[in-house]
Amino acid sequence: EAQMVESGGGLAQPGGSLRLSCAASGFRFRDWTTNWVRQRAGKGPEGVASIGSVDRSSRIKYADSVKGRFTVSRDIGKNTLQLQMNNLQPEDTAVYYCAQISHDFWGQGLHVTVSS
Repeated sequence: EAQMVESGGGLAQPGGSLRLSCAASGFRFRDWTTNWVRQRAGKGPEGVASIGSVDRSSRIKYADSVKGRFTVSRDIGKNTLQLQMNNLQPEDTAVYYCAQISHDFWGQGLHVTVSS
C-alpha cells in the first residue's frame, strides 16, 4: 500500500522561508507526476506546484501565486519530494499536501502559518 509522509511546515514570518518534504513508500516519485496542493481556510484545494515523471522530462509547473518564490524538487535516490518556500506571505497560510492525483495518494497534510 502506498504511503506519503510529509515533514516540515510550521510558523514563519512574512518574508521568511520554510521547506516541506514528502517521503513515499510503495510508490516512486520518478514514475508519476506529483503535486503540492494547499488548502487555505474556507477555500478549495489549490495546486501549488507539480513535477512530472522522468518519462515526461520532469516538467515543472507552478501556480502564478507562487512563481518565483516556491521551488519544487525531487530526490529520486531517496524517493522524496521537496517544496522550498521563500518570501512567504500571510496568504500562503494553508495546509499543504503532497499528492499523486491520478492514484489519489495524499500525504497527511502540513500546517504552514505565515504571521508576524
